[in-house]
Amino acid sequence: MAIYRLIASSSSFGPDEIEAMTAAYEVALIDLRLNDRDDPLTEIVAKAIVNVCATGERDPLKIKERALSAIGMSGTDTA
Repeated sequence: MAIYRLIASSSSFGPDEIEAMTAAYEVALIDLRLNDRDDPLTEIVAKAIVNVCATGERDPLKIKERALSAIGMSGTDTA
């Protein structure tokens, strides 16, 4: 999955940040109804989540919301 590749290539995140990012990523994909984990959009979502976490945010819900907002999407866009 995209988020795990990004996390693995960076040594700047600790266990708490990794847990928050993976939780945000999983919920974002569910909200966007992205079942195909090879969909290119999953990479965009993952990068946005990593970028939000890099600002210091650690709340998975806020990370997800800010990441989706940054890429111009929300969980209701694909309904």
